[in-house]
Amino acid sequence: MSVIGAERPGTEPSWAVAGTRAPSGEVVPEAPSTGARAPGRPALLAKLLRSPLTAAGAAVVLVYVFLALAAGVLAPYGPTEQDLAVRLAPPGPAHLLGTDSLGRDILSRILFGARIDLVIAVTVVAATALVGSAVGLLAGYAGGWVDEVLMRVTDMFLAFPSLILAMAIAAVLGPSLPNTLVAIAAVSWPAYARLMRGQVLALREALYVEAARSLGASPGRIVLRHLLPNALGPVLVQATLDMGGVIVTAAGLSFIGFGAQPPTPEWGLMVSDGRRTIMEQWWVATFPGLAILLLVLGFNLVGDGLRDVLDPRWRR
Repeated sequence: MSVIGAERPGTEPSWAVAGTRAPSGEVVPEAPSTGARAPGRPALLAKLLRSPLTAAGAAVVLVYVFLALAAGVLAPYGPTEQDLAVRLAPPGPAHLLGTDSLGRDILSRILFGARIDLVIAVTVVAATALVGSAVGLLAGYAGGWVDEVLMRVTDMFLAFPSLILAMAIAAVLGPSLPNTLVAIAAVSWPAYARLMRGQVLALREALYVEAARSLGASPGRIVLRHLLPNALGPVLVQATLDMGGVIVTAAGLSFIGFGAQPPTPEWGLMVSDGRRTIMEQWWVATFPGLAILLLVLGFNLVGDGLRDVLDPRWRR
């Protein structure tokens, strides 16, 4: 490091390190982060909606949220209401999307199913992001044997295909919707642990972290005040993209009988009910499948846009 008073023209003096004291007695302020400052909420929203694809994805997700909240008002029939006189009726004025093998209105079941699948996605992603980020944060900052133990446990979960492991856990716990949430959460947290650990390892030796440490900041303050806010960007992107993955996994478990059980209006279960008559009564399985497709696509588009905003390296 150069000696005070001998700095080259156009360079910062050697004492200009975040958190240190200048010759004038003033403390140099801490660097906020590595890279660009995170945009505020209005600026972040404006940048997100600047992309037509991201705006379309956000619109799709908001429409699904509205339909789920207003399902009780918008649905023309109850989700479990049966009428065998109109079983397997094609789409028409009385039943816009047709009926299933028990005469239940498919549109009503899709609307109420949106509640179930959105709750599954939000609950699982929130739980796994919280647990996985905590594990990764602890492992990345503590290092040593703590890092080794936590990462080896993480590797054990990552060694199994996630869907197969979720099926095994759901089979052991028993087929039900709450057990489906537990099974999906159990196989989803390692991705967040790995992601957060990598971010912490890249940030813990940053200049502003070293300055905070030299000023006597406690480990807890360093982690919560300096590391966590700067490592959350990739985690938020991963969480948004995982929303669609969780919905697909939950639908898959219900499809094979390990998830929601009849007469629950869950989309995967509805697709499973219609697979036997897919060639003749195509609407029974097609419309729930399209509901899954559009919602997953919406979350993926929002996740891609959020990634472009929070990580300049991905901007097109």
